[in-house]
Amino acid sequence: MMLLIKYEFLKILRKKSTLLVMAVSLLLTAFLFGLPVLQYQSYHADGVSKGLAGIAHTKQQYQAISVPMTDDYIQQTIAEYQKLFENPDNVGYDGSEKFLVGDAYWNFVAPRENQLRMIASVYDSPDENSGLQKLLELDPKKNMAFAQARTDKVTALLNTPSRNLSTEQKEYWSSRNSKVKTPLQYGYYEGWEIILSSFELLLFPLFAVCIAIAPVFCGEYQAGTDAVIRSGKYGKTRLATAKITASLLFGILAFTVHIIVSFGLPLAASGIDGWNLPLQIAGTAIPYPFTFLQASLCNLGVIYLVLLAMAGLTLLLSAKMKSPYLVLVILIPVLFLPLFLSPNGTTGAYNLTLFLLPYRSMSPEIGKYISYQIGGLVFDALSMRAVLYASFTAIVLPLARLCFQKHQAA
Repeated sequence: MMLLIKYEFLKILRKKSTLLVMAVSLLLTAFLFGLPVLQYQSYHADGVSKGLAGIAHTKQQYQAISVPMTDDYIQQTIAEYQKLFENPDNVGYDGSEKFLVGDAYWNFVAPRENQLRMIASVYDSPDENSGLQKLLELDPKKNMAFAQARTDKVTALLNTPSRNLSTEQKEYWSSRNSKVKTPLQYGYYEGWEIILSSFELLLFPLFAVCIAIAPVFCGEYQAGTDAVIRSGKYGKTRLATAKITASLLFGILAFTVHIIVSFGLPLAASGIDGWNLPLQIAGTAIPYPFTFLQASLCNLGVIYLVLLAMAGLTLLLSAKMKSPYLVLVILIPVLFLPLFLSPNGTTGAYNLTLFLLPYRSMSPEIGKYISYQIGGLVFDALSMRAVLYASFTAIVLPLARLCFQKHQAA
């Protein structure tokens, strides 16, 4: 059996079309995941630093603000921000809002602007987006109660009528949010932010894998060799299993090479700093009690399940059809049509279905409170995708094997 799997694996790997598709896919992946690094910009009083120089400048700025977000620290930061407005030379005005300018901006605000906006957002109500203006409305002499304010913000979001969440769904998200550890540790996380915001780009290497394995069964039909190989001792039993196993093994290995490239480029440029920091420093309303590394690995696990499901569908179509081109004609809309469909919320059959399609399933959607309820059970998007695609794979792989065994040679 192992010999058959090895033979089928090498048969896929040695095809010129496979090598070409994988080479193009790797180059495209390197370009797409390297582009945020090349386009990175960091602004300062002397101008702008781009690319690796910009990343280095940003990392240096974060050294002074990589601290636990305690109430004392937040209180002190807000007080310092408000005190800068006492000097008229530091203040600009656009007709509606006051803001810091000159050295006050470049020395105090610019190095910690993301942190300041994160603090301000916690004290906004769900329908507010006050930005840094919110910091001028707060009283730093009072206990800031940052952790409680964040919990209250999440609770208010869950009770927003437009979300239309059931009691069970609210309890589910409240339970997840209660596991977020406080005080939040702040720090630099640029490399992981690039990865989390770019996961959907892995749809292209997934499609490349499907292209490579599309001829596994129908290629035999086209060449007229199916009648010969199926008449052998194991032609209708072990051979089908070997072809499926080799295809999945190839898909996993080829996709893993793409993952190494896609993760490696931003982390090599930005460093692995931030892997152990909480997601909430990138969005305070995120309810998942994960670090950046944990969130990346969880979503990556879901993506591998999507990969196996799409590989299984490709093999089923290959076993049913006479040409790999017909297989791709069906796969292309399945994989790429959702790119042109946008959700208009997080509830309703249309939106919930859209979030489960392959393209949308590549993105973690960690801040949207997407809920699927079956009876009294509630699943978030990550869990529902894992269940759906694991079940789909378990169904289509045996069907692919059965279709090849029952195929009537021309």
